[in-house]
Amino acid sequence: MKAAVCYEFGKPLIIEEVTIDPPKKGEVKVKVAATAICHTDIHAIGGEMRRDLPMVAGHETSGYIEEVGEDVTGLKPGDPVVVSLVASCGKCYYCLQGLPHLCEYNWPLNTECRMHNQRGQDLLQLLKVGSFAEEIIVDQSQAVKIPQDMPMEQASLLGCGVITGFGAVVNRAAVKPFSRVVVIGTGGVGINSLQGAAFAGAHPIIAVDVLDAKLEMAKQFGATHTVNAGQSDAVEAVKKMTGGRGADFVFITVASIAAIKQGIAMCGARGLTVIVGVAAGKDNLLLTAGDFMRMERMLTGCFMGSFNLKLGIPRLIELYQSGRLKLDELVTARYPLERINDAIASTERGEVIRNVIVFNQ
Repeated sequence: MKAAVCYEFGKPLIIEEVTIDPPKKGEVKVKVAATAICHTDIHAIGGEMRRDLPMVAGHETSGYIEEVGEDVTGLKPGDPVVVSLVASCGKCYYCLQGLPHLCEYNWPLNTECRMHNQRGQDLLQLLKVGSFAEEIIVDQSQAVKIPQDMPMEQASLLGCGVITGFGAVVNRAAVKPFSRVVVIGTGGVGINSLQGAAFAGAHPIIAVDVLDAKLEMAKQFGATHTVNAGQSDAVEAVKKMTGGRGADFVFITVASIAAIKQGIAMCGARGLTVIVGVAAGKDNLLLTAGDFMRMERMLTGCFMGSFNLKLGIPRLIELYQSGRLKLDELVTARYPLERINDAIASTERGEVIRNVIVFNQ
């Protein structure tokens, strides 16, 4: 099969023939139908995530079960699935608490490799997925069966971007109707936080970015107000739009320490700032007690939208099929695997919501 391999950080991916092992106990082989370009992939192949090389990135994926390993239940060859980086054992403390996205099991795919190049080198599957490839091996818990009539390009977006942005709002923050919401960053995750805020009945819903074109697009996904942070004082603009009180919730969907500090300043009394974007590991966030005490502000993180995949993805598909969740509009362009470097470059330039790599079936 073919895969796009990262051999050197910051360099174009190399598309080449590789081999893949059969699935082991509890694992499945998935024939990839579509995989989207997420900024986390870009951070990884740029060297910001300290991963081993060589590596196959990609993690926002849909496909078809091709082969199942021993002890796999509920999945069979031919089943269409959404694949996520979230694996859950169902037995650890957090799984038993109903928080499978925080599963603490040490998965074999964190250290073992199922892909190999023609020279015999092991190829790391980024985030236990590695879907910049025609086939992947994942744990059965990472694959969620979906309806046969669900479009696979749109389905791939449910593997990360949609659940991360939407879930941060409706699951982690549990935003209530009439809440004042700010979303900093209107990329693939931020757009879905806007959708989540609109679904929850928030108002106003303020989108903050530095690109007017993206802010204009944000209005299609639920933003009632927009702020160009490159042209005005975003904190003051938000306060003005919220009657001087500040926001109840601020979602940071960009990988920026400065944006986190800005988001905290945008919060009103007892406001909650939620870190959704993945900031580079070398960056430190410096805050003072005064940032929180006087106004009783709060700061938290959110991993993968705090979603239970087996429950959440089918419900999101229901929303999409009923016209209440926009997925078609998230796909900006489609590329074959051979043009993956073009798709990555376009994403880096901020021209798109999501570029999707589509594989021949």
